[in-house]
Amino acid sequence: MIQRLARQLAKEERDLRVLEAVIEHQPIGITRVATETGIDEHKARYSLRMLEDDGLIEPTPDGAVTAEGFETHATEINEGLDGLIERMESLKEIDL
Repeated sequence: MIQRLARQLAKEERDLRVLEAVIEHQPIGITRVATETGIDEHKARYSLRMLEDDGLIEPTPDGAVTAEGFETHATEINEGLDGLIERMESLKEIDL
């Protein structure tokens, strides 16, 4: 169970690192995302696709850019992460 959670967390961390690269270097292409983050190009491409599906970024001919209204999404992400941290902390209280 913990391994599955760790794999999912690693994927989400990768997506956030890719999103951070887009924010800092937009417009940015796949090769530069991979270079800036140290993530393999095929994984960077997948993360970009997931971020686009989530409405966080948009593709342009020059590379990925943050989507319109991104600031609202960023606030939701940060609040969601805070909530997840609280939930994870409460899981440690379960007596196994």
